[in-house]
Amino acid sequence: MEKRSFRDRRRQPTPLFSRYTFRGRRKVLRRKEDQVKGGYVDRYGPGLLFFLILIVGLNVLDSFFTMIILECGGWEVNPIVRSAIEVYGDQFWVWKFMLVSVNLILLCLHSRFRYVNRIILWITLLFLGVILYQIILLQYHIF
Repeated sequence: MEKRSFRDRRRQPTPLFSRYTFRGRRKVLRRKEDQVKGGYVDRYGPGLLFFLILIVGLNVLDSFFTMIILECGGWEVNPIVRSAIEVYGDQFWVWKFMLVSVNLILLCLHSRFRYVNRIILWITLLFLGVILYQIILLQYHIF
């Protein structure tokens, strides 16, 4: 006798957190319809890891340059970071690091959805632009 179940296991989407989150094997979405819709995978590629680590590094560099510019008499243009500096003082970088890191984890988990990889690329370019701007400020003492 045939003992197979005809219940479609794909009716339910893969949950965000499951037993396969850390031990799973799915690296890509195989079906074209799943690729269009987006979904969750168990493992991520080295390119995504590179960009996420680059963003974290640029974030730390941004905090470091911000502290140097503030000590030299400059001011913070971003009102959210300015209020964090007022509340946390020199430890604002911990708040900023945690805020950016949590959001990067969420972007990583949703990286197979439409436009998320473009968002990660634009965040990287934005941080690179800010770092370049801060280097120019520090080099020419324009503050």
